[in-house]
Formats: sequence, C-alpha cells, structure tokens
Amino acid sequence: MLVQASARRSASAHVIVVGNEKGGTGKSTIAMHLAVALMNFGQRVATIDLDSRQKSLTHYVENRRAWANRCNNGLNGLKVPEHFCVARGSTRKVEENEAIEFTGLVDAIAAAERAQDFVVIDTAGADNHLTRLAHSLADTLITPLNDSYIDLDVIGSVDPLTFAVTRENHYAHMVREARLQRRMVDQAKMDWVVMRNRLSLVGSRNRERIAKGLAELAMRIGFRTADGLAERVIYREFFPRGLTAVDKLDEKTLGSQPSLSHVAARQEVMGLVATLRLPLDERGQQRAVAHAEWVAARDKPLEMSDVIGD
Repeated sequence: MLVQASARRSASAHVIVVGNEKGGTGKSTIAMHLAVALMNFGQRVATIDLDSRQKSLTHYVENRRAWANRCNNGLNGLKVPEHFCVARGSTRKVEENEAIEFTGLVDAIAAAERAQDFVVIDTAGADNHLTRLAHSLADTLITPLNDSYIDLDVIGSVDPLTFAVTRENHYAHMVREARLQRRMVDQAKMDWVVMRNRLSLVGSRNRERIAKGLAELAMRIGFRTADGLAERVIYREFFPRGLTAVDKLDEKTLGSQPSLSHVAARQEVMGLVATLRLPLDERGQQRAVAHAEWVAARDKPLEMSDVIGD
C-alpha cells in the first residue's frame, strides 16, 4: 500500500501526522492549532481526519466555519483550512473496507497536495491500517503524550523501583517499521517529535522522572522531544467556536476580553511551531505580513492628508 500511495503523491506538500495509539492525548487540539498557526504564517494548509467515528477534528473545523460565518469575519478574520474526512468502508468484507479507506486517504492527500504547502493529518487513537499508512507517509510525526507513565507506556516501560527505561513498547515498534518502509520506498527521513502535552503548571517529581525517561528513550529510538500545551481550561473552551490560541481573539470572536492565560497559550503554540522547524514557504510568509499590514491600515481612521491631496 505504501508503494502505491507514494507513487500517487506529488511530493509537493509537507505531511504532518499527529499520531498516538492511545486516545485522550490532545491530538485533535494539536492538529487544529498547528493548522491555524501555519495559515497565520501565510502557508496553505489542508487537514485530514482519519477518525471517522469520533470526527473530533472534523467537528472542530465545522465549528470554526460556522462561527466565522456567524461573526461575519470569514474573509479577514478566522482562516479555515481545506478539510477532508476519510469515510469508513461499510461493506461486509474487511478487505474491501480497508481498500475503500486506503483509497480515500490517498485521494485526499493527492487533492490537498496540488494546492497546499502543508497537510495535517489527525489519526485515531488505535492501531489500524489507516494509522499505519499515515505514519508511513509522514514527513513530520508528532506524538502527544500526557505527562504520565500510562501514556509513556505506549513507547517504553520503566522499572518500578528505579524508573529507568527497561524496554521499548508497541507504538515505538510501529513507528520504527513505518520509518523503514518509508526509507525503502523513497529514501525519505521522518522527523519524529514526541511532545509532552497537558503539562502541569506546577513542577513535580513525576514530571522530572517522565522527562528523564523520555530523554533516555529518545537516545535509544531516535526522536526529538518538545514541550506542548499546558493543562489550561481555555483549550477546552475553544472547541465549540472552533477557535485556537493563535487566533486574533477579541470580544467579537471570543465573547470576552482575552486573559493572561490566552497570551500564555499563544506563546506555547508558537514555541511548539518553532521547535518543529517546519519548512515554511517564504513567499507565504511575505503574503501574511502584507495582509496583516493591510488589515492594520484598514482599521485606522483616515488622516486629513489622506482625504485632501496636496
């Protein structure tokens, strides 16, 4: 399947996969924030939802589009990515369903890559054929982990007495296999970033031990680590309106004035984007700067010299 998928790719867009076999790690929130942050940098972005049952990312995008229309700011306010949701196969045969879903994913990527700079894929919290295929197509793989040993266990186990890493676990093996398959097909290298998500704002011994364990696993397996988003209520409040911390938040879009927590959340997201070191298109960044200047100038009252010529 990977050979067929790679043959049908135009290799124009950078594919970011947000993946983890365990659910509840914040994959959809991360995917949406990355997509919006990249659009704010002037990049053209598409999103793909592989969780056809939960559809968290799909609902996030739909909420955003509806709120933008309601606020009448779709043109110069909330940017909405081109979105695809891969439908589930509904036949009685597993092989036919997998073939239908495989074609849906490859067609979505092919359609997105023709016009986009980045494709952000949100995977289901399960090990299935679509999850494995998406991992094999990733240029950048982001794995969010809650700061707990339950989440760490998908990558590696630790000794209960010393908390030292004792072995690599199932998800690490799956990513290694995906990397090998990708290397065999087109010699491409996947950048794997394990992101510590929902971090407590208070330091603890557990937090230090998790960091130490991840550092050891990173050396053994070959991934980079990054601090993700802190445990903040505002990330949950964003979903009904499809908002993110990197939007221009005001009373019209947010319903209230932004707080210091919103400012801190924005810094977290921008710090994550910087850590990922993604290949941003310079022309897109120039377009974003020019557009921001135009919006700022549009909102300023005209000076008398602008109305009356010399």
